Amino acid sequence: MRALLRNPRVPRFGVISVCVVVAWILPYQVSGYAIHVVNISLVFALLAIGMGLAMGIAGQINLAQVAFFGVSAYATAILTTHSGLGFWPAAALAMVAAAAIGLLVGIPALRMQSHYLGIVTLGIALGFINWTTNAKIAGGAEGISAIPVPPMFGIDLSSEYLYYYLEVVVFAIALAFGLFVVRTGLGRRMMAMRDDPLAAGAVGAEIPLLRMTAFMLSSVFGGIAGVLYAGLIRYVAPDTFNISNMFLLLAMVVIGGRQSLVGCIVGAVGLTLIREQLVDYPTYAQLGFGIVVVLMVVFAPTGLAGVPARAKAVVDRRRGTSADRATLRPFQPYEPAPPDAETDDEIKTETLPPMLVVEEVSKQFRGLKALKAVSLTVERGEIRGVVGPNGSGKTTLFNVISGFYKASGGRVLMDGQVISGGRPYRLSRIGLARTFQNLRLFGELTVRDNLLVALDRTRTYAIWQYVLWPVGILRQERRLNRQADELLERFGLAEFGGALPGSLPYGIQRRIEIARAMAGEPRLLLLDEPAAGLNGDEVRRLSEIVRSIRDSGVTVVLIEHNMGLVMSLCERVTVLAGGEVIAEGTPAEVAHDHAVIEAYLGDSAMADMPLPNTTEVSP
Repeated sequence: MRALLRNPRVPRFGVISVCVVVAWILPYQVSGYAIHVVNISLVFALLAIGMGLAMGIAGQINLAQVAFFGVSAYATAILTTHSGLGFWPAAALAMVAAAAIGLLVGIPALRMQSHYLGIVTLGIALGFINWTTNAKIAGGAEGISAIPVPPMFGIDLSSEYLYYYLEVVVFAIALAFGLFVVRTGLGRRMMAMRDDPLAAGAVGAEIPLLRMTAFMLSSVFGGIAGVLYAGLIRYVAPDTFNISNMFLLLAMVVIGGRQSLVGCIVGAVGLTLIREQLVDYPTYAQLGFGIVVVLMVVFAPTGLAGVPARAKAVVDRRRGTSADRATLRPFQPYEPAPPDAETDDEIKTETLPPMLVVEEVSKQFRGLKALKAVSLTVERGEIRGVVGPNGSGKTTLFNVISGFYKASGGRVLMDGQVISGGRPYRLSRIGLARTFQNLRLFGELTVRDNLLVALDRTRTYAIWQYVLWPVGILRQERRLNRQADELLERFGLAEFGGALPGSLPYGIQRRIEIARAMAGEPRLLLLDEPAAGLNGDEVRRLSEIVRSIRDSGVTVVLIEHNMGLVMSLCERVTVLAGGEVIAEGTPAEVAHDHAVIEAYLGDSAMADMPLPNTTEVSP
């Protein structure tokens, strides 16, 4: 019995059971008007789930949800009343139309973000409202009436009590599907895109396709709501799909909590019920909703759904039980790459191309030349250091190599393959990984989920599996979680798996970022100032980690200002200054190069520099 009570699935099953019972007996306890309000609240809850998926989960500002809703409702009305189709065939076509419009609306998201995307989607919603008001086929301002009652095995769905059960079943299936998406790979990638699209692309998330997918999912939920609304009211008119309802829907999502589908539902149901109570005071209701939204954005940006987590964090800090008090375990070295008798150094030089070749690469930002014909060659299994003063172009070079910038001239080859101009997610999938000068962890995802995003190599177009083969998704989740456990253990992060990265010390966050980069099993790893902000002991641990990564068969290119680390770790060093290569060679050669001393190190720094190839690392 005790084991049963400790099982987290038991309370969850109990909550679901209570919800099922309440949903079943509700029609027996309320009046006809009340059941109508409940039915409308379920329609808005479906709309809120779709909007939450686009805005809260994927981070795409979507003010066109009411247009998806209206397209589906109007398509159902037109096909049943004008074309003579049955309700359900018309509903299926209406869903296809809504999904198509969702993909169309998603196109601007490929080029613009933030408030610009909000303006575009709002414009689409306004355009739809204008069309319904003026188009003859849509009935103009009078709308379309006489929509037939949906047939259902002889059940009289003209009764709103019976229609309620249809809505509840559809709503439960839609919610289960939405939660399934959010809690598996597709949802994690969309949340990673929301938190940091650049970092998400660097670990293999297909950002353009994910943005389109977010709008398509939002439109599907809007389409379901539109079909149910048309079957419930059996009349559609422009007033239902106006801007007031659009902003009411936005308030539902913001107040409930846009990053939680359950929070979106709570906001939708709650505001629907409140609106019915304030039906005689529409102006005051709109003003009140607006004030509450502003207050929530300022004081509780995660909405009502985020209040428990914020309260728990406060309690944990006071009790001293926060994750940052856990212990960082030692790094477990990788198994060295097995020696291959057929690929000794001489044969390898003759037959295999270098891991990285940068040929005459230039990068210009208007009048600023950040890189000027930079060339370097990194052999397989090498740890290459790239050093130089601030503003010398080091990070710009990394950004060109990893696909964040397009070179103004020259080209980049990885393992003999030209990768210049390739998108970051494509380069990630062929074995290129990187970290960032400023940490770019996914702040709203746990440490485990940060690693799971990078471990998941599933293509976005495989979304069909969520509908047709969910068992395959579940099997993959189990496999990915096993790999995440192994990675957490290897990097000593097992005790931090459930923590948010921002709650952890800086040194641990640096290690998490390296672990995430290694999750994709790269062949080439770019480390941008990994020792920045670390103390002496942490730098020594970093040196051990980088050596182990190299010994496992990964080529490493390192940007670093800690010259002790560079001199002790790197076989060869490339020095940049003013966007040009001014020196290249072994640490000893570079350390005594006059151009390097003059441009970067200085005589006083040289006097204090440790001897090259020493095992000691300065803090």
